[in-house]
Amino acid sequence: MRYNNLQEAVFLKRPNRFRAQICIGGKEEVCHVKNTGRLGELLLPGAKVLVEPAAAGAKRKTKYSLICVKKDGQWVNIDSQAPNRLAEEWIAAGGFLKDVTLIKREQKYGNSRFDLYVEAGGERWFIEVKGVTLNVNGTAMFPDAPTERGKKHVEELAACRKDGYRSAVLFVIQMKGVHRFTPFEERQPEFAAALRMAQRAGVTIRAVDCQVDREEIRIDQPVPVCL
Repeated sequence: MRYNNLQEAVFLKRPNRFRAQICIGGKEEVCHVKNTGRLGELLLPGAKVLVEPAAAGAKRKTKYSLICVKKDGQWVNIDSQAPNRLAEEWIAAGGFLKDVTLIKREQKYGNSRFDLYVEAGGERWFIEVKGVTLNVNGTAMFPDAPTERGKKHVEELAACRKDGYRSAVLFVIQMKGVHRFTPFEERQPEFAAALRMAQRAGVTIRAVDCQVDREEIRIDQPVPVCL
């Protein structure tokens, strides 16, 4: 997945979940933050960031969207729209399943709408994709902020198994430099419990890291999952 015309700026502060103030070209600007997580260890005053200019003619109040933050010398992608696109590209290329014949986005099942529906090797899969931006001493953790919607999706994936579907949660870690993935038990114990329950019910739990460059992000290597 490639970006066009990303520009370097300096993060100043974040007045609310959706907006940040940056300095770019010596001028202070308001920037849209797509990721509503806490991002407390990333969005520090003075951090280098990459921002994407708004498309020409776009009707929006901000000129830029925040895409990456530099931490410990490497870029961390915080674009909340990236993981689904990355997962779809990766699955289509055979990275997760072999003999893929169909991929659909936003497929409804029960009371949920899952990110991807995939048919591969004669099996039908519902896949929920979660972007991970939190790295605590080399351990990737999710969620960064409590998510009732995420917990509900995990529970519904377990229900899919009873109806004969295969199902999976794919954690896309939007950086390199982590050696394992685990749910953030202290931040939301209910999500961690739901994930363990889903695994016992036969839901596949996978995590992968990403190679993040200045203009590109791509899924790279599997990361061990520790529940």
